[in-house]
Amino acid sequence: MLLDVIIIGGSFAGLSAAMQLVRGQRKVTVIDAAEPRNRFSDESHGFFGLDGVSPFAIQQEAYRQLLKYPTANLVKDKAVAVEKLASGFRITLADGTHLDGKKLILATGLRDELPNIPGLKERWGATVIHCPYCHGYEVRNQPLGVIASGPLSAHQAGMIPDWGPTTYFTQGLYEPDEEQGAFLIKRGVTIESTPVLEVLGRAPEISSVYLADGRTIRIAAIFIGPKTHMASPFAEQLGCEFEEGPLGLVIKTDALKQTSVEGVFAAGDVSNPMQNATLASASGVMAGVGAHQSLMRD
Repeated sequence: MLLDVIIIGGSFAGLSAAMQLVRGQRKVTVIDAAEPRNRFSDESHGFFGLDGVSPFAIQQEAYRQLLKYPTANLVKDKAVAVEKLASGFRITLADGTHLDGKKLILATGLRDELPNIPGLKERWGATVIHCPYCHGYEVRNQPLGVIASGPLSAHQAGMIPDWGPTTYFTQGLYEPDEEQGAFLIKRGVTIESTPVLEVLGRAPEISSVYLADGRTIRIAAIFIGPKTHMASPFAEQLGCEFEEGPLGLVIKTDALKQTSVEGVFAAGDVSNPMQNATLASASGVMAGVGAHQSLMRD
């Protein structure tokens, strides 16, 4: 059976795209490998009407609502290969099954790369976090730290004082320039150039950070901008164009989320320079609408 649309990725973006399409009575299959980027977070915050609900619970309710539509299908498996055909696209699953579809939506998410500092990884998504709008309120009014990981870290440090007293750890690599330094001082940020070597405390809690000169500084939560990588090679294999985002490459799309490859759409963090649950869902809606309009023109 030739499906109208195959969606690789069954989290906020992919399911939002699917909902638009099935409401247009299109045959859609969502492939979900159960490895969403947000799996490290216990709660999703700032998402309209669902603040504080776990990403998993939101996803499960979205599945339930989607599968009420007769043209919706969900496959719990991992896509391992994508092939461009004259009729559209062929997806090969890990169990060897093939799915053929006219259009393809990539909602495959990103992979986060944290600095190689002991104590960060096991606290990721709890007390080591990236987005203050997503998780800052839960660590508010405590000593907060920003560990520099790139040129935009000074900008991030300038935001965090709205949630608590902030120390910016430059790691000796990303010192603020004169203008940035003046802004950080105005915001009450303490600038610390001695590198953080380890995060201390009983995980997921943080008691302090240990510095290269032997000092410890009390910190309750750490903000960091991880380097991001595509969680799937499919966009590159299909020949999609990329563009630079703040933390890594994202797939280049037009206003309706079509990539540079005809019939391929991208949604969620893979295509959004700014990333959170709401923006992922919104881009999924646009990708679903874009794919539907593309089908109408065929």
